[in-house]
Amino acid sequence: MIGPILAAIGISLTEYDILSPARFVGLANYERMLSDPRLLAVYRNTIIFTLLAVSFNVGVGLLLAVLLNRHMPGPLKYLFRSVYFFPVLVALVYSAIIWQFLYQKDSGIINYYLSFLNIAPIPWLSGKGWVLPSIIIMDVWKNTGFAMLVFLAGLQNIPQTYYEAAQIDGANGWRLFRHITLPLISPTLFFNTVIFMIGALQVFDSIVVLTGGGPGDASRSLVMYIVEKAFQTFEMGYASALAISLFVVIMILTLIQFRAGRAWVHYE
Repeated sequence: MIGPILAAIGISLTEYDILSPARFVGLANYERMLSDPRLLAVYRNTIIFTLLAVSFNVGVGLLLAVLLNRHMPGPLKYLFRSVYFFPVLVALVYSAIIWQFLYQKDSGIINYYLSFLNIAPIPWLSGKGWVLPSIIIMDVWKNTGFAMLVFLAGLQNIPQTYYEAAQIDGANGWRLFRHITLPLISPTLFFNTVIFMIGALQVFDSIVVLTGGGPGDASRSLVMYIVEKAFQTFEMGYASALAISLFVVIMILTLIQFRAGRAWVHYE
């Protein structure tokens, strides 16, 4: 793991196009990042996607876990769990291809049913204001089952005696959730938040299949921009500098989460 990281740092200090020998340029690639107008848009897309995808994946996953942790017939419980977890098992590229058909403006199923509500066809994959929401919706459908499964494991580790004692004292459903469930699954909540944040900051496959980063750079992620610079324009030095910047951002945000987690994560 350390070897490729050190190699990327070394290449980021050079001007290198693969075909000719690398030429040392110092911090020129990092200075270029400060004046790259496309980089700001790419970073903005990545941050917006991360904030919304993590919020919805974790939030919906927790909601599903709480609902499926309730008393219900065994076969029905396992059916719902399997249905919600199934998208996690489908390869991301295949999922994106399916959603690409669903999102078609003139022939897609989603716009077909929206037409019954007298809603004009939505340009899910071609409108600048719609591409990021479209990708986020697919991402939540694809990944929220994983968050649900992890939350279910956390919920099932909570002793029922806590709930029984609180109910005897007159606690209602909201108080049980607020004062027992949330504190006791806070380590699970912390784990899901960190894992989904790291994954969202590296989003790539779904955007490539759905929109290709378009229209323009409206949905282009940082990883897509790195791949473009590395393997389309062969600016390996600049691509490595971009990759190092992403590494630093992920590391800083993860450290912030660990630091902040001390205040709200409760360990037994």
